[in-house]
Amino acid sequence: QAQVVESGGGLVQPGGSLRLSCVGSGFTFSIYDMDWYRQGPGKQRELVASISSDIDGYTTNYKDSVKGRFTISRDDAKNTVYLQMNSLKSEDTAVYYCKADLQAGRLVYWGRGTQVTVSS
Repeated sequence: QAQVVESGGGLVQPGGSLRLSCVGSGFTFSIYDMDWYRQGPGKQRELVASISSDIDGYTTNYKDSVKGRFTISRDDAKNTVYLQMNSLKSEDTAVYYCKADLQAGRLVYWGRGTQVTVSS
């Protein structure tokens, strides 16, 4: 059974850091594009960062508000994608979801999310 499972969320003070992890299983992880989304309280789910497969050169993209603070990376040998989040702000508070995407939606696997709370 194919799945992705997120971990690494928690409570952090403003200015702090967290690293989220997402492990995929049951599918060929290396050929999938991997995305991190988030959904804040009362907000729609939004794309935060993405990284393509090596077929497309591990291209990364970021939401403007996280550029320079968040870094997405992947380790295909470990079937894992990471989201390093630095200089966290209260507006980063959200449930963060991992998505595996093959060929722009032909096959998609979503995780259940991990809560990130930025508060003093």
